[in-house]
Amino acid sequence: MSAFPRRRQEPDVPPPEGGGTTFFREHRAGLLAIAVAMAAVVAGWLGWRELADRVRADPDSILQPDAVDVIGVAPWIQADVRSEALRDASLDGGLPLDDPELPRRLARAFAIHPWVREVISVKIRHPAAATVEIRCREPVAMVRVPGGMFAVDATGVLLPSKDFSGGSAAPYPRISGITSSPRGTAGFPWEDPLVEEAAAVAAVIGPEWEALGLTDCRPVAAGGQTSWELADDDGLVIRFGSAPGSERAGEPTVAMKLARLRNLAEEGLQGTVDLTEPVDDQDPAAIPAGAP
Repeated sequence: MSAFPRRRQEPDVPPPEGGGTTFFREHRAGLLAIAVAMAAVVAGWLGWRELADRVRADPDSILQPDAVDVIGVAPWIQADVRSEALRDASLDGGLPLDDPELPRRLARAFAIHPWVREVISVKIRHPAAATVEIRCREPVAMVRVPGGMFAVDATGVLLPSKDFSGGSAAPYPRISGITSSPRGTAGFPWEDPLVEEAAAVAAVIGPEWEALGLTDCRPVAAGGQTSWELADDDGLVIRFGSAPGSERAGEPTVAMKLARLRNLAEEGLQGTVDLTEPVDDQDPAAIPAGAP
């Protein structure tokens, strides 16, 4: 027997495997599933791109400008609202129907046109076509300034001057006594309270302008508040008074003034007429010419 005890034989232990190998072995099924899913997504994306390119090459899927119908263009507008709106918004090329933003883009293009007061609806259909319904601004007067005149609507919004010639501007009342100039371009407010008031007066009188042969609307300073006069080219002056909504205490309402104007249109009176004072049934409401 040996004097030294035999060393115990240690069992053979295989070296530990790398962490990545163990993780892959334990999660192999899940990783393969993820890889398959990713491959499917990439393949689907590539397939959709190819399909989208084919769809966009189809004429029935590309909206051209001449396939956009515009409803509501007013008869007094000479401009080509459709062409101008699409051109100014850079939408005058082919537009793919599969663009989810297409209705909003069309609505925005027409909303910023100076003649358009409101976009009511936008409808897209296939084959490629669209219908845009709008409500337009209406001119009520021409503002006279040094060097020319500008058209405005009932709220004092500036309208495109290029759409008016001397002949087409003549029927509208002229607003005089304005010293300011428009601060913006067509489609934006003039930003002068006098222009807004005068436009409101012109709008409420409406057809009585032609019936009475009136041509001018001008401001008159009275007691710290602006009053308005209407006039024709033959010396008739009508003291209209305050702008609608700004009447002084005791001043007749707009409805009362308009009723008297209609009567005056039938009588054909001349001289100076004051609509700001109450009048009884026997008074013809006329002030002799030359009266203060």
